[in-house]
Amino acid sequence: MLTLLRDLRRLRKMIAMPQRGRGRSLAIRHVDAGSCNGCEHELTQLSNPYYDLQRFGLGIVASPRHADVLLVAGAVTTRMREPLLIAYNAMPEPRRVVALGDCALGCNLLGNTKDLVGPVEAILPIDLRIPGCPPTPEVIADALLGVIDRGSAATPTTAPSSSTLDAN
Repeated sequence: MLTLLRDLRRLRKMIAMPQRGRGRSLAIRHVDAGSCNGCEHELTQLSNPYYDLQRFGLGIVASPRHADVLLVAGAVTTRMREPLLIAYNAMPEPRRVVALGDCALGCNLLGNTKDLVGPVEAILPIDLRIPGCPPTPEVIADALLGVIDRGSAATPTTAPSSSTLDAN
């Protein structure tokens, strides 16, 4: 096993693969509060070999108790209001909320207004807004990597519109 790890380390240096920073990780809990699944498709792309956000320390977790960030997609429906609040309250401090896509931001909402609570902002404090219908994987990646870079000094902001992520 040690030989394998030594060989992998040597191979990483040989091909000049970037080292993963130590102590920089982000556990993300994704909640679909009533979206059309467009944002979910783009979010799924982040785990493929082209983007591979795991190499930067970003990972999706199954429990909000293990999460640093609550990533909410879609306009919040009346049936998802309580589960969303339960997930938020189960998260440890400091917790962040990211609104993913135009529906989560309250733009161009689909559905009957009687079935919708509205944008995520109507229920939870938003730390990061990622606009787009759906936002591209590059925009999502840049925004989530920005949360790591800002650390605890995150302020409410909107994700950049152009990509600076190097997918290589």
